[in-house]
Amino acid sequence: MRKRAAETAPEVDEKDHGDDRQFVTALHRGLDILRAFTPADRSGLGNRDLADRTGLPNSTVSRLTYTLLKLGYLVYDEGTGRYRMGVPVLSLGYACLGGLKVRETAQPLMQQLADDCGDGVMVALGGRDDHSMTYIACARAVRGMISLQLNVGSRISLARSAMGRAYIAGTNAVERAQILELIEARTAPADWPRIRDEIAEAAEQIRTRGFYANLGSWQSDVNSVAVPYRSPQGDAPMLAFNLGGPAYILPRDRIENDLGPRLVEMVQKVGRIGG
Repeated sequence: MRKRAAETAPEVDEKDHGDDRQFVTALHRGLDILRAFTPADRSGLGNRDLADRTGLPNSTVSRLTYTLLKLGYLVYDEGTGRYRMGVPVLSLGYACLGGLKVRETAQPLMQQLADDCGDGVMVALGGRDDHSMTYIACARAVRGMISLQLNVGSRISLARSAMGRAYIAGTNAVERAQILELIEARTAPADWPRIRDEIAEAAEQIRTRGFYANLGSWQSDVNSVAVPYRSPQGDAPMLAFNLGGPAYILPRDRIENDLGPRLVEMVQKVGRIGG
């Protein structure tokens, strides 16, 4: 079963930094160019694509892609007129992953849970990337034939996914309020009350039973369960674990009475080991 590998890249939002003299707008914009790329963009992106995704003027995008090309962070294909990410970007990503001890601790436990749950189940660990959640680890059943087509680096919705809503539930009151404000600004007024209530329901489920069950809110044919995670050592950013798959393989009863408690148990074990 194939699903989108990532959500649309977030738009540039600089208004919150307008009075901050230490904030380098050009750097912000350059990083947003890089963040506009997703694992699904195998043929690359042109300047117009990047302008559409970032909301930046075409002239600004052209200057930024030229600079990133000169530095090796982008590679240009003369035949297609499109850019792809260069190897130096990969080194930054691995430097980030290498600094997350929880990833090494969790990976074997995630794999064991995926194998125990069987075909169709994927277990993932992710962190917040602006308006999205980015996968930093994932595991599928070794003998599985059916799975969501998501991998390390894939981005999913912060507002609608189980992982995203679990992350929001695990944040402190100040960060949660900031996140909700950002989500509201990007949500159609008619849809906001429903999204807001579903996020609140996720927090309530996690408070009362330790996990949040998302039944078709992210993708209509996908069910999932998620748990927020903050390292007991306090040396890692807020993260969230997710377990999901096709709804016909993971019906409500299995999600709520079997897989949800299993995921909570696994996350608690990660904490005890010291991830």
